[in-house]
Amino acid sequence: MIKMLLVEEIRLLTFRPVSAAIHVHWRAFLAFGLLFTWLAGIGRYWDNPKAHLWQYLGLGSIAYVFVLALIVWGLLAPLRPKNWSYRNILLFITLTSPPALFYAIPVEQFMAANAARTANAWFLIVVATWRVALFFVFLRRAAGLSAGTVVVATLLPLVIIIITLFALNLEHVVFSLMSGIREEDRSPNDGAYGVVFLLSMLSFAAAPFLGIGYIVAIIRAWTKARPVNPPDAPLRLP
Repeated sequence: MIKMLLVEEIRLLTFRPVSAAIHVHWRAFLAFGLLFTWLAGIGRYWDNPKAHLWQYLGLGSIAYVFVLALIVWGLLAPLRPKNWSYRNILLFITLTSPPALFYAIPVEQFMAANAARTANAWFLIVVATWRVALFFVFLRRAAGLSAGTVVVATLLPLVIIIITLFALNLEHVVFSLMSGIREEDRSPNDGAYGVVFLLSMLSFAAAPFLGIGYIVAIIRAWTKARPVNPPDAPLRLP
């Protein structure tokens, strides 16, 4: 079983089609994905002095994937994607968690402060790009959406989440970046926060265009009136 889980996980993370095992043994794959989500959550905050206890315990990441799956499922359901169910979305999101283990690398232990901030920023960029690309492929292959709709469906949830995190003052740092941070107050994670701040500004600019594209995509999806798979259809990545 463990060998099967690892093989299918590697296939998914390398953009290759997975076998039918992913829906036959979906409970095992979900547990596997949640395990890595929990480990990534611990690794993300273990050396962050600004984190709360529930973040140190990895509980935030576990709660986050359930909420994220609900948001993605509800937001994209009007586009009438195939094989669309909350279970399938949650399963996919958790199985893309292993790359986030890069955040657990203690670069500040063997790098200067500036180099550690740069490394953490690059980790954020690489992992985020990797997971977004996986989501793009998922929507194209498993959900059967058109290329144009996939672009909107991929970016819109991200923009909404980033704007929401910005409004909630993510990690108590986002707004501090707007006014500048004193050198003695900086941490190895500040480079990653700078990336988040930049993404926030880009998200505000892109939101109106993505909103229009989302409405157009919904209208097209419903005017086509194509049949949709039952909501409990198994997850398939051809």
